[in-house]
Amino acid sequence: MTACAIEPSADPGDSGAPRAGCSITAEGAYAARLARRGGNSGGEEAWYPERWTLDGPEPYAVPLPGNQPEEPGTEVQPMGDGRVLVHRVAAGRHHFALLYPTGPGTGELPLGAVESPADGTGLRLLPPVPGGERAYALAAGPRSTVLWQVAGGAFGPERVAEIPGRCSGGAWLDRTGRMLAVDRETGGRTKAVVVDLERDGEVSPLLQIAPDSDDRLLLADPDSGLVLIGSDAPSPGRERLGWGVLGSTLPVRFPECLRMPDCVVTPFAVQPGQVLTPERCAVALRVDGAFGSWVGVWRPAERQVRHLPAPEGWLTGAGLWTADGELRLPCSTPRSPCGVARLIAPDTADAGGTKGADGTGGARGADRSDGAGGAGGTGGADGAGGAGGEQPGNPEATARGESGDAPGTADTPAAAQPRPVPLQQAPLARLVTK
Repeated sequence: MTACAIEPSADPGDSGAPRAGCSITAEGAYAARLARRGGNSGGEEAWYPERWTLDGPEPYAVPLPGNQPEEPGTEVQPMGDGRVLVHRVAAGRHHFALLYPTGPGTGELPLGAVESPADGTGLRLLPPVPGGERAYALAAGPRSTVLWQVAGGAFGPERVAEIPGRCSGGAWLDRTGRMLAVDRETGGRTKAVVVDLERDGEVSPLLQIAPDSDDRLLLADPDSGLVLIGSDAPSPGRERLGWGVLGSTLPVRFPECLRMPDCVVTPFAVQPGQVLTPERCAVALRVDGAFGSWVGVWRPAERQVRHLPAPEGWLTGAGLWTADGELRLPCSTPRSPCGVARLIAPDTADAGGTKGADGTGGARGADRSDGAGGAGGTGGADGAGGAGGEQPGNPEATARGESGDAPGTADTPAAAQPRPVPLQQAPLARLVTK
């Protein structure tokens, strides 16, 4: 049986961002994707869910085919216990089930269904929740968005909250799966907001770099507070990639090296464990250009992007960092259907992170591990990102609460679970000097 990944595509219901080739749990133990085998009895390709185990000595895949082939657009997501959540659409309803291996076959636990509204509202899964015990989905309508818990509840899919405005994106801001950031469109502008799942879906502002800018949260690291942001604040009408730190009073920065003409740059993984030094977190970038897709590696403390060729068979846009700076990229080829390429990011030249690196270091080539004994890795290449300055966001921009009050006047939960506050309106408790 030959398996291959779904070709990533833009999802109109998710800000047009390229879709990754597979989904990985927050802890990196499991991955899931929709694979296909060609040439069945009818001569047609058959799609089926596939689970990858990544936390062992070697990665291995377990196919989870059902009684009938899946549709190409079926969503799959790994859970923390190794089961795979599947989201199917049939007869105007969104059906959810958990799949698991049962000897030679596949077990299936139906979780229930959500009706599709008459206004054509779509529904999509949010990124895996830290811990992997629950799963959520967003149903974005023209005027409001409903947040559903579709796995891990007591009685099937449960309606958690209704958020005014049309929401897209989705990133978890903590390790408990309490704080969810989404990009909300209201009044013709898109701003990232925070949804507190332990306060009945209470919504508070997160990003407002300038009053008339579109500010989206692309990626967040719960350990360091590093966030990657897409905003047109520095160049109205043209989105730029920037970074900031939750809880910092410093403005958002927009490095010139992340500005790549004629390319789409999408951050997909941040190095965890850098609690006190967010500027030293390695960030993995998916770069899509006229000649295909490749990998970029960047740190906020540096002023360049190191460009690396994508490993053969990379499930484009998927990967994770280890705390010690190893980037792991899942790959699948006919010779090696389940493999992981490993890249070591060079450390910053300046340990203090106060200046950009000189850019002379290179990344190590990709080592490949797989269940078939390992295939040769693709050699790495030093980037030629070039130096460039950073442009800060508007330091005078303010963010207001839902009722128009300053964020500091809102009720706060227990001290053990601090709530994120809008960038540039944060207290000095977690000031990061750069």
